[in-house]
Amino acid sequence: MTDGAREQVDAPGARRSRLGTIGLAGWRTFVSLLSVTVLSLTFYGWQVLSSAQSNLTTTDLFDDKEDGAPPLDGAVDILLVGIDSRTDAQGNPLPPEVLAKLHAGVEQGDKQTDTMILVHIPQDGTSATAISFPRDSYVEIAGGYGNSRINSAFAFAYNETANTLVAQGETDDKVVQEQAKVAGRKNLIATIENLIGRPGMIDRYAEVNLASFYEITKAVEGVQVCLKEPVKEAKSGIDLPAGVQTIEGVDALAFVRQRIGVPGGDLGRIQRQQAFLSGLARKMLSSDILLSPTRLADVIEAVQKSVVLSEDWDLLEFANQMRGLTGGNIEFRTIPIVGDARINGAAVLEVDPAQVQAFVDELIPQEPEGDPRMDAPEKVPGAEAYAVDIYNGTGDPAVGDATRSLLAGQGFGGDSYASMDPLSSTVIYHAQGEQAGGELLRQALGGNLAVVLDPQLPAGTLAVHLGTDFTLPESTNQVMADSSQVERLLTNAPARQQTDAESIETAEDEPITAGGVPCIH
Repeated sequence: MTDGAREQVDAPGARRSRLGTIGLAGWRTFVSLLSVTVLSLTFYGWQVLSSAQSNLTTTDLFDDKEDGAPPLDGAVDILLVGIDSRTDAQGNPLPPEVLAKLHAGVEQGDKQTDTMILVHIPQDGTSATAISFPRDSYVEIAGGYGNSRINSAFAFAYNETANTLVAQGETDDKVVQEQAKVAGRKNLIATIENLIGRPGMIDRYAEVNLASFYEITKAVEGVQVCLKEPVKEAKSGIDLPAGVQTIEGVDALAFVRQRIGVPGGDLGRIQRQQAFLSGLARKMLSSDILLSPTRLADVIEAVQKSVVLSEDWDLLEFANQMRGLTGGNIEFRTIPIVGDARINGAAVLEVDPAQVQAFVDELIPQEPEGDPRMDAPEKVPGAEAYAVDIYNGTGDPAVGDATRSLLAGQGFGGDSYASMDPLSSTVIYHAQGEQAGGELLRQALGGNLAVVLDPQLPAGTLAVHLGTDFTLPESTNQVMADSSQVERLLTNAPARQQTDAESIETAEDEPITAGGVPCIH
């Protein structure tokens, strides 16, 4: 071994001590946030998101799936639900003065879901497709409830479960409410999955209520929207001028809730919702939020107060997957509608399930038959006997993260990586008498890499120092963070934002994206 190689063996020990209390695992998280989610350019961002993870209101909906397991196809499919509820995320009634301010009216007690959007984020995280389901769509309701409006799927199961529990002698209203909500959420998920012909597709759930729009839009200090003409309507309380404007709080809720006077009725309100969500996505991806620990903390506090998420939703992992997402790559669509209809005296929207399924299949292609992890790396026999320390000298923090993911998929132990000074050549180190382990690692990394002895390594431990010559095997399908983005983040340069003047004239048949401010009715 040359002196230079020996120096590279010694260096990690010194770097470990400099990592201090963060440790390798914390350092990996920190570097990932720098290059991926831009939560902030300090350790504070990691603390904020970790705190949010432990204080969210969650619901256990996917008990038939392995807890915490990533989706088989690597994609994330979220059902975003807006529910007509006058309580906060913890089930506490909203104060009367708040309800009056929100023009919420009187709760009917049927827990109807006014907004249902399926958000598909593919494995590479560089785009998102959001598909809206109009609340009046007349479909088959899961659970044997027959055909009805899709927004009744939650209510049917909720009411039946609540009545059953009371009949069985349950006297704790909080227990009744919570179990009834879980039943309603599960039935809504099943109804949508059956409609689109994708049983088991949905693996994440997010539920917002009347208070959510108010809290979150206040926290982000408003969302930009654009109206083609001024709007004023008493029931929703909306009173907004034409043109591009920033709305928050009461105005935001009125903007998405108005039905009376909106061209297209339910479909027109969906366009409002999509325009609002596109603006919210643009705002959340802007440096105004992502580079401001204070603003980010306010947003997270608002989410904790007013949003319910499914259990085992790892926010750090989710943020990592969405590292390449930009506003222009978020597209909003609505399922095809056959037309207006009147069934049993009720005005509904007729849908053709076969047409809906073909529509979804075109937007979100199904995985081929067999194991959907076709591109996943195969386990390397014997890899489980070794833990691998990764030291990233490539200059790109994303390479360390991707290498860790690759090795974990192949069966190697270890749960982190650390950055080091730039190296020109990649070297694998093994402990005394464990050259076979080094060869296994070389095989896993798929390159003609040097494998040398490091007598300081403990038994069962391997180390790899990634140099600028290192490239991941093509079959790993890993997604690297854009190097210019990483450089911009590390130099504290702000991300590009849409200006107030930029608006988009959106045709009725064109999908809304989060790349601009769509002008709508």
